[in-house]
Amino acid sequence: MKNTPSFSIHSLLLGPMENFIYIIQDDISKKSAVVDPAWDIPEVIALAKQQDLQITDILLTHSHHDHTNGLTELLNSYDAQLHLLKAEARFWGHELNKPTLHHGGDSIALGKTQIEILHTPGHTPGSACFYLDGHLITGDTLFVFGCGRCDLNGGNPEQMYHTLKKLGTELPADTIIHPGHHYADKASSTMAEQLDGNPFMHFDNSADFVHYRMH
Repeated sequence: MKNTPSFSIHSLLLGPMENFIYIIQDDISKKSAVVDPAWDIPEVIALAKQQDLQITDILLTHSHHDHTNGLTELLNSYDAQLHLLKAEARFWGHELNKPTLHHGGDSIALGKTQIEILHTPGHTPGSACFYLDGHLITGDTLFVFGCGRCDLNGGNPEQMYHTLKKLGTELPADTIIHPGHHYADKASSTMAEQLDGNPFMHFDNSADFVHYRMH
């Protein structure tokens, strides 16, 4: 019998690019982590206060401005620990105040909730997805029936091909996908739905994927 998860995931749809900002809540301790703070930090703080949460951590899927433009404001409001992949910090080149730098395969303890960090390059060199017991927060790696652009600074379509293949083959089919943008007619999906209906998940070789993604 599967244990009931002891966490909740709250989402806010904010900004002109329809970003999803997530708050992961450990239900027992009420500690919480904000994923990709951007656009309207007072609304993020209001949700945390409404749920009586203590923001202790900030997780970055990647460093693009539309996912990080509220970082300083949130850090000025909470003494929270910032987490990102070492490869992304190197790519970003931004001066950060004592962040915790991770490698793929690390995990973050949020109270009793374990958050696994997956290195998912393609959109940027150090893009990350965060896995929590059947839920995957994907940033700009995997959208509902889409995937992140690879023609921006740091993008690599061949890496994206291998990243999506790895996610599709290694994660359970019932994994719930929580993307970084609201680019489809639904806010979330499952891995099974993406394997069936996402054209970017249907390629069997990188050359064909690269041509499709870039053209």
